[in-house]
Amino acid sequence: MKDYDVIAAFIEHLRKHGHPELNICRYPDKENRSSSDIDAIAGPFAIEHTSIDTLPNQRRNNEWFMKVIEGLEEEFSSQLLFRLSINFYDGSIAKGQDWKTIRQGFKNWINEEKDNPRLSDGSHRINNVPGIPFPFQVIKEHDLSQGVRFSRFPPENTDLPNRVRKLFDRKAKKLGKYQNLKKKTVLLVESNDIALMDVQGRTLLKAIREAYPFGIPIGVDKIWYVDTADLPDRITFKDFTSDLLTR
Repeated sequence: MKDYDVIAAFIEHLRKHGHPELNICRYPDKENRSSSDIDAIAGPFAIEHTSIDTLPNQRRNNEWFMKVIEGLEEEFSSQLLFRLSINFYDGSIAKGQDWKTIRQGFKNWINEEKDNPRLSDGSHRINNVPGIPFPFQVIKEHDLSQGVRFSRFPPENTDLPNRVRKLFDRKAKKLGKYQNLKKKTVLLVESNDIALMDVQGRTLLKAIREAYPFGIPIGVDKIWYVDTADLPDRITFKDFTSDLLTR
């Protein structure tokens, strides 16, 4: 979601929750061409928007993942008499691989299991499949809706607290000068991760607590979590501030 669309939705949220007359007054980053600035001023609030991936390079890896599995779930939606859940580690798909060959490898393997079932129900580790340069896990189930579902395992170390601290420190520096001008500074942190980030943002909240064990960054008065995973149906806002200041 674009920065200014998130901010506009946030202002509308605040209008419904205690600030009925609130409007955006200025867009400092659009006005200031000499240096980086915050995104918006709305009444007493100075607002900066940012977004963060749950995993390193998540959006890039999502794009590569979708290119590899393109069309496979749809193609096998009504061809199987069982469910195959195919999982592999995030990062298995890499630049330089032949993604069309990988997709064809999965297609051939699924077709073989469809025509000549060999796996029993349960979990299986599969390796050395022609065209697929990495192992994967398959869960076969007859008591679920038929078809194929692809997903990925996250790495054990996502480094999220360190990435949060580096990102927030940069944003806090911009907000700090407006705090000195007596504005209430707000950092909006967006996630559209439907797979790894729950609607309450507890994964991110935990990472912020680890990154800032004594509160919130200097220069920031409020941190709000913005969940856009359910777009276009819903955008959810949650104020993290009290959770971060109360330990």
